[in-house]
Amino acid sequence: MSDEVVRLRGVGVRRGGSALLRDVDWTVHDDERWVIIGPNGAGKTTLLQVAGCQLFPTEGSAEILGDRLGETDVFELRPRIGLASAAVADLVPPAEKVIDLVLTGSYAIVGRWKEDYESSDVTRAVELLDALGCAHLIRRRFATLSEGERKRVQIARAMMPDPELLLLDEPAAGLDLGGREDLLRRIAMLARDPLAPTMVMVTHHVEEVPEDFTHAMLLRRGAVLAAGPILDVLTEQTLSKCFGLPLAIERHGARWTARSAR
Repeated sequence: MSDEVVRLRGVGVRRGGSALLRDVDWTVHDDERWVIIGPNGAGKTTLLQVAGCQLFPTEGSAEILGDRLGETDVFELRPRIGLASAAVADLVPPAEKVIDLVLTGSYAIVGRWKEDYESSDVTRAVELLDALGCAHLIRRRFATLSEGERKRVQIARAMMPDPELLLLDEPAAGLDLGGREDLLRRIAMLARDPLAPTMVMVTHHVEEVPEDFTHAMLLRRGAVLAAGPILDVLTEQTLSKCFGLPLAIERHGARWTARSAR
């Protein structure tokens, strides 16, 4: 297989007469870690849904892990992709235990029924939860967890099938400062692991860009403003244009901050 994990050409998505994405060209290689940034309504989540084979483009072509959407069985493709998002969390049954939520990630389903899992599957689920600081939660119900605990459990679930592509949709949203920094530290550890899957993360804030991410895309009104190596993209000029006001951008080590320049 080519080292191109995601290849979009002229991708557009229209719903109810509105263009959610417009003429998106985007290529992601297997050794890259991407962050997608933009204001509300920019099309970030829609783009992630296309990359996750959850949504078919209205226009253009999308090749994910070497298979073209519309010409392949997405039910075979989806288990090769790990997805952590609020949309998935909303589908979790209220009584679902953490260990079962992570196990069902093996088959890209939500809600354990009568599936049989090998002891090796259970071991992997526990190891993933432990790596994310959640091993003590395995018997807890997902609905009883704090927001920070939910975010980390969702990432463990997304990693369960040993995916080739990992998609994180606003993983730090709703977290307090401590929870955010703990989560970003864990994502950065994963990002620098050469055996980790290709990663794409969506956020509104440059402060949430983890260390060791290599590439960035800026979206505004469904269109790509800039995409490429992160140092070339996260500039005052491009970010000011993306968010529609003058911004002062600073870089501290491998982390970023932004504030109004007015």
